[in-house]
Amino acid sequence: MADHPGHGVARRLFAARLTASLMPLNSTMIAVAVPAVAAEFGYSVTTVTQALVATYLITAIALQSPGGKLADRFGQWRVVSFGQAAIATGSLLGLVAPNLAALTVARVLMACGGALVVPATVSLMRLELPPERRGRAFGTFGAIMGLAAAVGPVLGGVLVEAFSWEAVFLANVPVLAVSALVAANVPLAVPPSTATRFDWWGSALLTSGLVLVVVGTQGGRASSVLVLAVGVAALISFGWWETRTRDPVVDFRLFRSVPFAAGSLLIALQNLVMYALLFELPLVLGDLFELNAQVIGQLLSFLMGAMVAMSLLAGRLTDRLGPRSVALAGALLCLVGLLALDRSGLSAPGDVRIPLVLLGAGLGLSSPAAQSASLSAVAPGQSGMAAGVASTMRYLGAVVGIALLGRLLDLDGSRAQVLAEHRAVLAVFAVTLVGSLVCAAVLPRREGMAVLAKRSG
Repeated sequence: MADHPGHGVARRLFAARLTASLMPLNSTMIAVAVPAVAAEFGYSVTTVTQALVATYLITAIALQSPGGKLADRFGQWRVVSFGQAAIATGSLLGLVAPNLAALTVARVLMACGGALVVPATVSLMRLELPPERRGRAFGTFGAIMGLAAAVGPVLGGVLVEAFSWEAVFLANVPVLAVSALVAANVPLAVPPSTATRFDWWGSALLTSGLVLVVVGTQGGRASSVLVLAVGVAALISFGWWETRTRDPVVDFRLFRSVPFAAGSLLIALQNLVMYALLFELPLVLGDLFELNAQVIGQLLSFLMGAMVAMSLLAGRLTDRLGPRSVALAGALLCLVGLLALDRSGLSAPGDVRIPLVLLGAGLGLSSPAAQSASLSAVAPGQSGMAAGVASTMRYLGAVVGIALLGRLLDLDGSRAQVLAEHRAVLAVFAVTLVGSLVCAAVLPRREGMAVLAKRSG
């Protein structure tokens, strides 16, 4: 007996979300395996981190937008399947890799797969769910992705301790098998469109430009400035090319839509603060109180736990109240949490708990609302492209945040100097969050979402 259409949609979305969760899981799970890999292949921990962590993140950032466009062209579920194959191939190669070079190729393949799956999954939620259910779906998806990132180091530690570092690659295989079985015999979400040639030249310019910009922002040497300049030149060339090609990989007319532009920018700004804070606080707390990694991880779990829990609630609130009020509440809560962190004075490690809960709750409220508004504002045929662009902006926000942190924080001084640097960083974060508050204020209300749904289809 054939599935009820609603059952097919539920199965397809479950399978896609399950596969998409591997992207954040693999981005954090590998961290605990780095020392063991370094010892086995005879490299420094820094070299292995660059090879396995940095290349993964850079690849993921650079390929999100082309991945989303491919979903529009060839069908969302078909692209999810390609992504599953790439992750599986990378996982199996990592399992048997004879050297660090092969292991790096494995990680790049896995990142390519994730860059295909994530935009396609977001696009599936936009295409297959009615407007009144999208907020809940995006909230659930945000919670899944956040939980996967948080669980990664814990799961990785268990696997490495019980087996060996190869187990972090093998862990992907059963997840992919379950996803493939769940989605077996489910028809494609949308018919593929191949009216024009894919914009490979634009994709190459975008990918190379983003890679060079990301690499250039991570170093402090003169050569890094040159790499950054070449990357910016490539992105300028990309922008010129996209305005002249028939079917661009990024249609800049998307940004004429206030909900799309504001929602995507809000997520990027808040991601800037979140990722920079996840790097900044461990450094400051470790310097001030000489805490070990386990204690710092427990403190940061207050932020991640609140964010995951609130994401589940935020989706339902968005469907009921509309994106603007929910995103405004989240942005304000982020600012309150940041102010509380500033006023705490860091006299004791536990002073960060309540501020981190407030920040996490604010982030969890804002993101599903912003994502629901931004994706609902685009035409169905551009949903993959829009999801890819928004995801690229999200990751670029994180890269910019970490780069800024490197310029503002050096921890070379007395306790008073460290606290002064910490407060200077928080001031930059506060300005950034005010920007996200402005973005939240121009998102549509609930009645505006109904208009968007009729206009965009």
